[in-house]
Amino acid sequence: MKFIADLHLHSKYSRATARDMEVETLAKWARMKGIGLLGTGDFTHPTYFAELKQKLQPEGNGLFTLKKDKKDVHFILSGEVNNIFHQKGKLRKIHTIILAPSFEIVEKINLSLLSLGNLHSDGRPIFTFPAKELVKIVLGVSEECFLVPAHAWTPWFSIFGANSGFDSIEECFEEESKHISSIETGLSSDPAMNWRLSKLDKITLISNSDAHSPSKIGREANVFDCEFSYDEIIGAIKTKDKKKFLFTIEFFPEEGKYHFDGHRNCGVLLSPEETRKNKGICPVCGRKLTVGVMNRVESLADRPAGFVPENAIPYKNLVPLVEIIAEALGQGPDTKGVQTAYEQMINQFGSEFRILLDLELEELAASAPTRIVEGIRIMREGKLSIVPGHDGVYGKIQIFGQEEEQKVSDQEQMDLF
Repeated sequence: MKFIADLHLHSKYSRATARDMEVETLAKWARMKGIGLLGTGDFTHPTYFAELKQKLQPEGNGLFTLKKDKKDVHFILSGEVNNIFHQKGKLRKIHTIILAPSFEIVEKINLSLLSLGNLHSDGRPIFTFPAKELVKIVLGVSEECFLVPAHAWTPWFSIFGANSGFDSIEECFEEESKHISSIETGLSSDPAMNWRLSKLDKITLISNSDAHSPSKIGREANVFDCEFSYDEIIGAIKTKDKKKFLFTIEFFPEEGKYHFDGHRNCGVLLSPEETRKNKGICPVCGRKLTVGVMNRVESLADRPAGFVPENAIPYKNLVPLVEIIAEALGQGPDTKGVQTAYEQMINQFGSEFRILLDLELEELAASAPTRIVEGIRIMREGKLSIVPGHDGVYGKIQIFGQEEEQKVSDQEQMDLF
């Protein structure tokens, strides 16, 4: 069975998240997006975990569905942990995703973590023990659990982060490295960037949204064709089975908040080459630049750009439909006109991923606005203009060329639908 899975997101109990990040709303948005499997997020938070037990029912396969709803959207129990610790004379900050197959196992994980940190303070709890100890604790509860270093390249909180990470999985997890078979690429990197490191050839690259609001789920995701069960999905990831793990769905990595180097307050955006010329120093304020993902990848890479390993899982770069509509209409993504157009297209064609990935352009053009269809075509061909993100600022995508930059008139907007 083919389905799309987003395994990493957060609940309303995490900091800087929307108040409607709860399973009912997530299921609604999953249908609109075309997502069949969602991580619950934040299972370590006691209040949220109690809600999960109240609202979800086990399906007998390690996955869950809402008790009072249709059974078309499934959930997998997931959480994210923040380990902040000193190792080899340096402060490390590592985020790790945990997946588990049952409430009973999660209860034991939470009980094990309870005395080691404050589970109530945040949906993503902070611990001061090394990341490898988290692996020991979780797998000590159940070897069915699966741990994945989250957004592996972001500068501040990741295994390879320029400011607080390591140079290899082995350096971070030491004797527990044998249990790390996958990493999450994060919004600011894509598989092609990771393929430049030969030491990641045996590692399966997964992609997830890390969403903090319901509309952001699925901005990155994974496409499987396997039995709908926890064991099958985890097995497909662990073994990098290309017949069952078909491809990942990716941001254009330039759009991520940490793709290039720079200082947002100084208005400085630099490529890795420009950063080297400036010796890592901001030309405006004279302080150390925030080194982005592209720079960090190049510093660890032992292969040229464009190299593709034999066993690589393919990927597809997408722009969220709402962003395509917004540029086509010449409006902001959160405006009423864009949201109305988005909802009409979903009602007409079924789901966002069906529109972006599956439908022929001719089928879309029969009833969708020409300019939006053209935007989808340009996106599929990758012929975009992007100002890279840097130092916490998202990159800016331009789909239509300079000659098409003029905004659609009010009457044209009314005529679109």
